[in-house]
Amino acid sequence: MPQPMCPAPRICPNCDGFASAAITTGGRTSRGHLRTITTHCPACRGTGTRAASPRRNREGARV
Repeated sequence: MPQPMCPAPRICPNCDGFASAAITTGGRTSRGHLRTITTHCPACRGTGTRAASPRRNREGARV
């Protein structure tokens, strides 16, 4: 018996699922580590997925 297919993941089209990124500021700490800041995708707010699209109601379609 074939296995049911899982629905396709809803990956954010703006960040392609890579919702957070660490960006170096160019400086180093006193211990020699790079200073970084973390940014998040503004479209998905750092989740990497998009919200499920609402179902469209078709005019004249019977339910």
